[in-house]
Amino acid sequence: MNYKMMGKFISRILLVEAVFMVPALLISIFKGETKSIVGFVSSIVIILVLAGIMMLLCGNSPKAFYAREGLVCVGISWIVMSLLGCLPFFISGEIPDFMDALFETVSGFTTTGATVMSEIEDMAYGILYWRSFTHWLGGMGVLVLVLAISSGGDSKSGFTMHLLRAESPGPKVGKLVPKMKTTAEILYAIYIILTVLNILFLLIGKMPLFDAVCTAFGTAGTGGFGIKNDSIAGYSPYLQNVCTVFMLLFGVNFSCYYMIIIKQIKSVWKDEELRFYVGMVVASIVLIAWNIRGFYGTIGETVRHAAFQVASIVTTTGFATTDFDLWPTLSKMILLMLMLVGACAGSTGGGFKFARLLLILKSIRRNVRQVLQPQKIQVVRVNGQPVDEKILDNTNAYLAIYVIIIVISCILIAVDGFSMTTNISAVIACFNNVGPGFEAVGATCNFAAFGYFSKLVLIVDMLAGRLEIIPIFILFSGAAWRHR
Repeated sequence: MNYKMMGKFISRILLVEAVFMVPALLISIFKGETKSIVGFVSSIVIILVLAGIMMLLCGNSPKAFYAREGLVCVGISWIVMSLLGCLPFFISGEIPDFMDALFETVSGFTTTGATVMSEIEDMAYGILYWRSFTHWLGGMGVLVLVLAISSGGDSKSGFTMHLLRAESPGPKVGKLVPKMKTTAEILYAIYIILTVLNILFLLIGKMPLFDAVCTAFGTAGTGGFGIKNDSIAGYSPYLQNVCTVFMLLFGVNFSCYYMIIIKQIKSVWKDEELRFYVGMVVASIVLIAWNIRGFYGTIGETVRHAAFQVASIVTTTGFATTDFDLWPTLSKMILLMLMLVGACAGSTGGGFKFARLLLILKSIRRNVRQVLQPQKIQVVRVNGQPVDEKILDNTNAYLAIYVIIIVISCILIAVDGFSMTTNISAVIACFNNVGPGFEAVGATCNFAAFGYFSKLVLIVDMLAGRLEIIPIFILFSGAAWRHR
């Protein structure tokens, strides 16, 4: 195990985290928020001291870096980043309970959007900014950002590939271009451009600048932390529609945008996952709009709320314009299904991913055909290309682990005595990085009532869901820590 190389890279992560706290500190200074200033200054100093110690201890690190180190490094990085990222909330007193502060921070970095806060508008501006920015930083992945801006990593050692694969969502991570560092740069360039466009369209709708920036952070990271108690409900229909469009855009595999940039537009529409995603979204909007007819004054308002909530849930953003917990059972079941599926692979969204669901469905069809025609060789194809059997095996294994984690988590948090609907939706919402669930954790409620143990379980679920399970659970494996 290359501990020094891991320590060196984690120190870079901490430096990035400290740097990104500076804008929040400046906002606190501008607004004269004394407690927030103390919180950010103290946090930045602590982080810089720890980063400095790690850099001194890990200066002369060997270059060899394997998949095992990559997985462990990613898991530890996200845990350390969350433990230190919650310090501004805790030290400033905005969230005086450390477990609650940690829950809120993990929810932010993993782009879950599940909150323990009820009076959001009472929070300091600097704290609100940092809370929303954790979504943007976690959306594309802080390690991807470090790879994009860092010259570190020996290409021969597999350093960048192992880290990018461990942090990026989806059943398979490949290169857009030959160099992984350049791939990371391209991904973040697209991410930044879409975020800026989102802010501009919100400003055109006369949303205040601070609101527009924080809302765009939540939309881009598909996180869902709002800065208003009613989430997005209080904004105009135009602004809600802008959020709907951009949530769906951030739920698309970013490689599709790269294909558009290099003018391979036909290849984009031929992408089976994208077509599956668009078809599922359109069908869900139509069904829900039909099911909730009569709930709102006009057809336009009905479609707007249906489209917004479908976009919010399927992309695992978690914003809300209405209390969808009051909708009919059919609509809630559709939303629950979308919670499980999530967005596309290679997007900022969470969930099982449309790519995996597509592979599962194609595998089922292949197995049925093999029963009917055992003498014929059946091959699973996606976008016209045969899928490696190893990828299919990994997808089936992921599905098994996925279900087991949800079941075990539901049993563990049942100690708090909430209803089955509340527990199941809470676990699904956290594990799939969605945010709101149903009943006691619905769109107008929060997770504050859960006990420490349940919050810890949900924290693990959020981290495991964001990092595709393995990087977190490999930390509990003794084999991962043994020397080669």
